[in-house]
Amino acid sequence: MEQDGRRLRGLRSRETILQQAVELASVEGLDGLSLGRLAGAAGVSKSAFFAHWRDKEQLQLDAVEWAARQWAEQVVGPALRAPAGVRRLFALHEARLTFYGEGVLPGGCFFFAVQAEFDDRRGPVRDRVARALGEWQGFIRRLVAEAMTLGELADSVDPAQLAYEIDALGEMVIVHSRLHDGPAVLVHARRAVLQRLRALCPDPTLLPED
Repeated sequence: MEQDGRRLRGLRSRETILQQAVELASVEGLDGLSLGRLAGAAGVSKSAFFAHWRDKEQLQLDAVEWAARQWAEQVVGPALRAPAGVRRLFALHEARLTFYGEGVLPGGCFFFAVQAEFDDRRGPVRDRVARALGEWQGFIRRLVAEAMTLGELADSVDPAQLAYEIDALGEMVIVHSRLHDGPAVLVHARRAVLQRLRALCPDPTLLPED
């Protein structure tokens, strides 16, 4: 029982550190993580920190994993509760906007910050970030294809192109909400995707009017 308790405390400590790492990285990037600062922010001793990670690269890799799991739980999960087809596709976009609008991460988006940081590098961290982004974009494409199969999007739709547009409109929220548009960008991003989907849907009544 004592061993189980130590294991549980260790797991909680690790989760707390990773949460702090993802929050800090959303603002400063993964290279901005100081091991000592991170231990202090998570409220754990340095000895407890180094019990989990012996080097910065492994911490960075684990932070990417944690961020991917957070995204799956808070963005993908809610969307999957919507009916399959065009409504699920729009629900995914709305869940993303909710994630940003509620300020889950202080920098808005972990992956937006770290992709710019690692896109010109080589190594395991860059590869893991690229894989996470590829999986996300592939998921949007699958939802587009699913909606087409159900007859809820026109046959002329290019899944890769539409997925790119939806992703780009979501990503733009991160930049504009901080530099000049503020909360209005959430309204614009929602309306832009909604109008695009309604124009491509044979039965636009499946979607909200505004």
